[in-house]
Amino acid sequence: MVNDAGQLYTMEGVAAGVIMLLTVYIVISTTSIYTPGDTHIPDMQLEQLGSDVLAMMDTPDTNGTKSALETFVNADDDAGFESMFLSYCNAKASGAADDLHMSANVTYRDGNLIKEHQFLAPDNTWTGRESAVRVTRWVQLDSQPGRTTYAGARAQAVLVEVLLWRA
Repeated sequence: MVNDAGQLYTMEGVAAGVIMLLTVYIVISTTSIYTPGDTHIPDMQLEQLGSDVLAMMDTPDTNGTKSALETFVNADDDAGFESMFLSYCNAKASGAADDLHMSANVTYRDGNLIKEHQFLAPDNTWTGRESAVRVTRWVQLDSQPGRTTYAGARAQAVLVEVLLWRA
């Protein structure tokens, strides 16, 4: 015999099935959330690399000598600075070079004014849309009478600021 008493069990079964499928969908979709914090890990690694390279360049080879960073800033040698900085950045065990680019500024005090000197101009790959990081290092310069830019008649600390990006 067929009657309508079984119809209620069928509707409950369909509703329970829909609820179970919806629950499975919600659980699966929430476990694979893409966290925005993960996007900055390569930038943090690049920033640490640049900071380590500046620290290496600011370490004198022997006791009583000047560091390479101080020598490059004193002599305003942007080509030597770029060459050494990128060679330290690209030092890998595999030998394959990384595609790193950079620019650098030196910020210094001139009397009561804070001035900035473009130490190394960005190359033609810089568009402004790259994910660049900024690394800085204070450098103590000795007095150099007759010098027109940073240092000059008195010893002072200048800020070397490097903008580093992958192209």
